[in-house]
Amino acid sequence: MGLFKKYPDNDIIDGIRRQDSKILTYLYDVYYEVVRDHLKKNSGSDDDVYDVLQEAVVILYKQVTGEGFTLTSELKGYFFGIARNVWNTQLRYRSRMTSLEVDPADTAEAEDVTTATLERIVSRSFAMLKEDCQMVLNLFSEGYSYEEIARKMGLKNESYARRKKYLCKEALMEIIKTDPEYQDLGPL
Repeated sequence: MGLFKKYPDNDIIDGIRRQDSKILTYLYDVYYEVVRDHLKKNSGSDDDVYDVLQEAVVILYKQVTGEGFTLTSELKGYFFGIARNVWNTQLRYRSRMTSLEVDPADTAEAEDVTTATLERIVSRSFAMLKEDCQMVLNLFSEGYSYEEIARKMGLKNESYARRKKYLCKEALMEIIKTDPEYQDLGPL
């Protein structure tokens, strides 16, 4: 770790936006071990680490080049959260795939594959949402009321929390619709 020049988070984000190869190499080098350690503890291999890092960098790039991106936490934690979501999605997909029977005529299998694909797409798209949208949707899915969500997030009132959830859900749907894998699924 001491061999690497330490870049401030803002310099890294600017480098990602410029697609600066030094910054991208730095990202891989610095975050490799933390991602590898997490994957090793969670059924991952060394090959998986590169796949997860690659997808996490792509997601981070899309986020930082999107409109209105602001980093509200330390980049290392933010990046690790993206990588963790990518890995969890891959694990869910793998567990679905290994539990499927090998009978292509079985429509339930096709539905399971479609469901697994949709889950992967939703998870990948969710990771691309702004942090506050992720929080609103997580709180809502955990059963918090709009009043509780407003209080936890410091929003004006419950109707503002309701509107925020609606806008975040719409934003998520827009990201999902632009996902190439979603477009490959055809009409559902």
